[in-house]
Amino acid sequence: MGLFRNFVNQTRKPDGFLGKMMVNGINDGHAKMADWGMSHLSIMAPDEILEVGCGGGRNAFELMQKYPAAKLTAIDYSNVSLEKAKVYNADMIRNGRCEVEKGDVSQLKYNEQYDLATAFETIYFWPGLEKCFAEVNKALKPGGTFMICNESDGRDKASLHFESIIDGMKCHTIEEIEDALIKAGFSRVSADHHESKPWITVIAEK
Repeated sequence: MGLFRNFVNQTRKPDGFLGKMMVNGINDGHAKMADWGMSHLSIMAPDEILEVGCGGGRNAFELMQKYPAAKLTAIDYSNVSLEKAKVYNADMIRNGRCEVEKGDVSQLKYNEQYDLATAFETIYFWPGLEKCFAEVNKALKPGGTFMICNESDGRDKASLHFESIIDGMKCHTIEEIEDALIKAGFSRVSADHHESKPWITVIAEK
């Protein structure tokens, strides 16, 4: 496996030196897409937020800025990502607004704890959408909201190329995501496709 392929494979679970390089680039590289996704969140006042697959922690920080009264739990299964997220959100952690924890979306330990759950650029690697969506559903309070934001709409050529070289990556269409959300127990599923990019945002309510 060449160096480039080794590097892009760090998107799945960053580890070691290449993983640190990847995480350092993720925060800035996905910022515009993540902010576009957050703009779709309706007016709400969540007390508790769950950020699943938090990566370098930038989006967790922005969510706490957007909702200044909320507390947030950021989870990831990569130790490299967790270290970066803790540094990025050090002030929020000291102020009691943020917890960064190791976690696996296929086996979440939470039960009706959160008002809002988010997943940015991460469901490509989840081991079965319906199963993992059901775990997020379980973690949400009744009436809670789940937002997914991806750079890929499941059909764009660039992402499908990366799917072919990144182990375990699967790009999903809006229709596939919506179907899995409904089967996992969500309702009121809505989606938006960026006007000029393959970016998608899907929002579901429990």
